[in-house]
Amino acid sequence: MILYDPSLTISMVPYGILIPLRDSRATKTFADLSEDPLLGSLVDRWHCRRVDETLTRQDLLRVHAPEYIGRLYGETLEEEILATYELIDAGGRHHRYAPEQAVRPLADLFRRILIKAAGTLQCARLALEHGFCFYFAGGMHHAHYDHGSGFCMINDIVIAARKLLAEGAVKQIWVIDVDAHKGDGTAALTAGDDAIATLSIHMANGWPLDGPALLENGQANPAFIPSDIDIGVAEGEEDHYLHRLEDGLSRLDRSGRCDLAVVVSGADPYEGDELPSTAGLKLSMHQMLSRDQLIYTFLRSRDIPAAYLMAGGYGEQVWRVYAQFLKWVLFKRMKAEG
Repeated sequence: MILYDPSLTISMVPYGILIPLRDSRATKTFADLSEDPLLGSLVDRWHCRRVDETLTRQDLLRVHAPEYIGRLYGETLEEEILATYELIDAGGRHHRYAPEQAVRPLADLFRRILIKAAGTLQCARLALEHGFCFYFAGGMHHAHYDHGSGFCMINDIVIAARKLLAEGAVKQIWVIDVDAHKGDGTAALTAGDDAIATLSIHMANGWPLDGPALLENGQANPAFIPSDIDIGVAEGEEDHYLHRLEDGLSRLDRSGRCDLAVVVSGADPYEGDELPSTAGLKLSMHQMLSRDQLIYTFLRSRDIPAAYLMAGGYGEQVWRVYAQFLKWVLFKRMKAEG
């Protein structure tokens, strides 16, 4: 099952934000799948067209600080957006931001983020129902308890997990994060939470691990709070990536039973990614497919429902990473279903 709502565009350009998130991540991936003679004829079997789940303020408060949620729903929302998307540099100048080009108000971005975060919850429900769902959005793993970070205002991963746990739909969740950057927000938010186990394989160096140990207020930098399993891959170690991931999955498997896995399936480790901060990890297209096949096979062999989130992936070529995996998955599942 693929959850793709065409009305939820990806590009930030309508808000004047010049981060290289492209609508092509979704549009070209979906077109490639739909144009396949077999998959296209069966599109109604694998495509869920609309995000119709909703999140309440209480859902956000299971994860984030009341003061922070108050700021997001209050008059300081735009200030939070500017900080989260790093749109103002140290000198007070616009950075990757051209408000004069905006055709939508900046505050409207938060409404769209709430809908996308609700889609993550819907993806998880579809995975529990069908065994597999890939959502063409989600994966905001840098959002912390009391602030946004790294283009992530709220942590949809933990919000969805905590809601499902509160409902009793699941008892144990794994988060398998293969985005180029460490899932620091998710690790910090779930530290000490026995119901959510986290694995993150990421660049060993660079953002968000290049900051100070102490913040300006004297508090410890939450970016360094470890996941249950952290796997750093240094520049030039790409040939070891798959072996380290396989070892990490085996360690996760030994942690106990699991009712749902959330896979933060970023395409930004791909060598063709265009975001400068992903340059420390350069996997080939073949390695990316092997990564995705390894995780899918690992979870499928254990009958663990898997909810995949698009997460990071920047530039005009990353759609190919998603498309190659989803073609492989859909053909595999269609064959099994007969």
